[in-house]
Amino acid sequence: MAARGRGRRKAWAVVTGLGVVLALVSYLAVRFIHSTASDECTAHGPDGTAVSLDLDQASHAATIAAVAHARALPERAVTIALATAIQESKLRDLAYGDRDSLGLFQQRPSQGWGTPAQIRDPVYASGRFFDALVKVPDYLGLPVTVAAQQVQHSGYPQAYAQHEDMAATLADVLTGREGPALSCTVSGATAASGEAGASGGGSGTVAVGGGAGGGAAGSVPDSEAGVEAAVRREFGGAPAAVSVAGSGSVSYPIALGRAATGWSLALWLVCHATALHATSVTFDGRRWTSTASDRGWTHAASAPGTGRAGAVAVTLAENTQGSA
Repeated sequence: MAARGRGRRKAWAVVTGLGVVLALVSYLAVRFIHSTASDECTAHGPDGTAVSLDLDQASHAATIAAVAHARALPERAVTIALATAIQESKLRDLAYGDRDSLGLFQQRPSQGWGTPAQIRDPVYASGRFFDALVKVPDYLGLPVTVAAQQVQHSGYPQAYAQHEDMAATLADVLTGREGPALSCTVSGATAASGEAGASGGGSGTVAVGGGAGGGAAGSVPDSEAGVEAAVRREFGGAPAAVSVAGSGSVSYPIALGRAATGWSLALWLVCHATALHATSVTFDGRRWTSTASDRGWTHAASAPGTGRAGAVAVTLAENTQGSA
């Protein structure tokens, strides 16, 4: 009888211990899912609409807007391009698609869009889309779905229309017209920069505008010079950068009356903050920081280390300085 009681107690202890372990695993899983889900960017349109994207999607949307800026294209062109990319890839740099389709816009090497490596580079792919779009007669006056179809020749020509509202909100915000209307929560940004510095033997590059498969066309040195190269590559005629010695900050003076340009650049930097290892972005008296990214844009006197209120400044993690 005593042996049976001891057996029951032992079985109960095992069950209790297993329950504790399962509860702990469940708790950690929920925490992990919550942490991952919190890493996103949200754009707030002037009509009160909000669009949320994960960091990968947001970086590609910002790249599309930046390439349009480099070509001095209007906001409508950005809306058309974003609606197309949302439909074709959900703003993912896909390594697959129908037949040989690839990338953000599902462009096909066999149809003359470029090599697979080129198409997997979002900067190149965006440029090729705009090359074709501007050749469409009166594209600015056409419905989004008609203009997009003239470029894409899709088997589902009406599909682009369903994404027009979302694309218009993103275009309105990413072109800088609404100021600090987009912010990103990047809980892993600081950790990512630390891991990159500690990995050793790496290439010393971060992918900005490159494919998910590590496309070399989008890789830039993980340093102040690398940030400048990435900005030049995507924004084209962006203001010349000023590196402030000892501050770990790169500053882009913005001409008076060009606030939209400044905000477009500032939001692009935030959307790419993890890849660039940026710890803060400052413009027009507002500052976003990776360590308090859940607070969005807070008030700040000027760009850190620059003394310039009219400059976009990005500060990099310490372990990225001088590693070009």
